[in-house]
Amino acid sequence: MSRNSDIILTALAPAIWGSTYLVTTEALPAGYPVTMAALRALPAGLLLLALTRCLPPRAWLGRTFLLGSFNFALFWVLLFVAAYRLPGGVAATLGSLQAMMVILMARGWLGTPIRAGAVAAAAMGILGVAFLVIGPEATLDPIGVAAGLGGAASMAAGTVLSRKWQPPVSALSFTAWQLTAGGLILLPLALVIEPPLPPLSVTNLAGLIWLSLIGAAATYALWFRGIARIEPGAVSMLGMMSPVTAVLLGWVVLGQTLSPLQALGAVIVLTSVLAGQRANRSGSADASVRRITQRTRNA
Repeated sequence: MSRNSDIILTALAPAIWGSTYLVTTEALPAGYPVTMAALRALPAGLLLLALTRCLPPRAWLGRTFLLGSFNFALFWVLLFVAAYRLPGGVAATLGSLQAMMVILMARGWLGTPIRAGAVAAAAMGILGVAFLVIGPEATLDPIGVAAGLGGAASMAAGTVLSRKWQPPVSALSFTAWQLTAGGLILLPLALVIEPPLPPLSVTNLAGLIWLSLIGAAATYALWFRGIARIEPGAVSMLGMMSPVTAVLLGWVVLGQTLSPLQALGAVIVLTSVLAGQRANRSGSADASVRRITQRTRNA
């Protein structure tokens, strides 16, 4: 499969994640963020484990739980804290810093060079997200800002380490391991800090099914597949598709207004995503040429 096809399939994941805000606010009971995160992760992970029939070997348990924490447990909890304590636009803009963090972490953990084009694309994407989602009512809460930055760092670490640690199994199995681990971390936390759930309505159950089966199992399988095939910096830029989808869904489904500044922000984000793919691809090609040249010299 071509690189462009890999990019399109990977981009589907954050595009679908953009529906999370709509589903959460319109279909799920309010006030149970950790419980909802656990119910999103654990059933999806167990279902994928049943389908793949592939359990992580003992040597991979530590890495699996660390990745499950970074990509799901810690990330989702901090994401909910930021969403509750900050305007949505501020939280989304802090989340978009993940792309810049991935570039720095990939340098330290993978030895990936820092490319000016990739940094410029990430900075342009952050600006575009800010135009897209920050309104005049934006305020800063210290705990919310810390949670937003922590959530971005958690997802960035999970992205880079998922590339660094590639088990000899399918992306579906790798996803099953991490979702299950993340759900097992979240479940006791939810039981301790949150009250019991009220009876769930049909709408609540439909929202959970969407977030668990589509918004977790299917999309994260595509995401981890993309991480294994595409440069981490390029993958992280695709994450900026999420706020674009969220704003478009709010406009189409909820009847929210779409200002000219937001439209400009969407164009900037999409342009930055394309620029990020090109910058990281050219860097990857240069690295391949250097490896071939080195092998030729050694021969």
